[in-house]
Amino acid sequence: MDARVWTTLTGDKLAEDAVEVTGPDSVLPGTFRVEEAATTSIAAATLAAGELLRLRGIEPGRVSVDTRHAAASFHSEQYIRVDGEPVPFSAPLSGDYRANDGWVRLHCNYPRHVSAVCWGLGVPATRAAFEKVVAAKSKYEVESAVIGAGGAAAVLRTRDEWLAHKQGQASSELPVAEIRPLGPSEPVRLFESDRPLGGVRILDLTHVIAGPVAGRVLAAHGATVMHIGSAQLPTVPPLAVDTGMGKLSAYVDLETEAGRSRLRKLIARADVVLQGFRPGSLVAKGFSPEAIAELRPGIVIADLSAYGWEGPWARRRGFDSLVQMTSGIAAEGGETAGIDGPGPLPVQALDHATGWLTAAAIMTAVRRAATEGGSQHVRTSLAGTGEWLNSLGRKEAGPTGFDGAEFLEDADSPLGRLTRVKMAGTLPGSNPFWVEGTRVAGSDRAVW
Repeated sequence: MDARVWTTLTGDKLAEDAVEVTGPDSVLPGTFRVEEAATTSIAAATLAAGELLRLRGIEPGRVSVDTRHAAASFHSEQYIRVDGEPVPFSAPLSGDYRANDGWVRLHCNYPRHVSAVCWGLGVPATRAAFEKVVAAKSKYEVESAVIGAGGAAAVLRTRDEWLAHKQGQASSELPVAEIRPLGPSEPVRLFESDRPLGGVRILDLTHVIAGPVAGRVLAAHGATVMHIGSAQLPTVPPLAVDTGMGKLSAYVDLETEAGRSRLRKLIARADVVLQGFRPGSLVAKGFSPEAIAELRPGIVIADLSAYGWEGPWARRRGFDSLVQMTSGIAAEGGETAGIDGPGPLPVQALDHATGWLTAAAIMTAVRRAATEGGSQHVRTSLAGTGEWLNSLGRKEAGPTGFDGAEFLEDADSPLGRLTRVKMAGTLPGSNPFWVEGTRVAGSDRAVW
């Protein structure tokens, strides 16, 4: 485990015997130390849960994490099954495209992103049309056109090219997580419970992987997590099923005043707001961190972003695959594999690690709010996680045969019989678990 993470989160030095790590050092293919990132981020969240137990007068015991279980957890969306069948989803237009001077990735998992590519490049929505027009343009021309149309794209850059870019320079200074005081309040009272987050109410306003993973982790440690979505917004079904474990699911339309009023009422009785809107988007709806803290003094607000909060891309849409492309990770992966083009990580490691680290930071902030008082502001980013992964160094090329089957379990849910990855991280004082499986989207009322 990388002990620096615990010190960044808490300011404390990690005791040498605090975490037991089992399993081989190398589980997944590639040379990046994804296993260490997975193990460390899971351990950090489990340790943070243990400290909440200690605050409740319960001895947490020694935390343990298995590297193989950690690897399976970082690939959880690939294992999810409902009644034995994969959850269907297709995004045929997402992918890496060769331009006349390199490679660019187009993110087309959502209809609005497909429309942005079509509008920006002036082409119909077919793979052949995308390939033809991209091949005739420079990679930066394609990236600029798609971003300008409101889409999501990233050029394949080397590490040196990234660090020469103003956003790369800004992102290189990002910590794995940041917790800062936001406003004064009396210490928050934790309700009596034998679970780390028992009685803690969390609003989960996130989508895709990183934010929903954080909410899923918090639910497993006893929090009441309400995911807020909208019937008007598209989802990626396998991700929604995989990350919905243990959560309530309600719809609130934040484009309406009635919806915004409903959210204010929910915030007033919440302990944590976890949000993954593009930076500035939720603020524009009247929900800045300061406004949220005014509604509920002593609350924890957690913000996730792609590229951080400084630099020219601070408000840019981004996803794990795009951050890998632009930050040098995919370029190094392709070079190491001896291929002409990008070589991504074997799992969506930036997303998953950011999710677990966000959960760790939230639990640390909840403990701080309970002991010291004050609203707390947590910030994490995919780019910051990428910088941390890069700092872990490299390993010899790993194995390719890991399947993770031993870490799967079956569970009932309103959707059917789920096959899922078991919750990772052992905490003897109160092992994490989900009370129930994923619920039907929007099936709960938006009330506490």
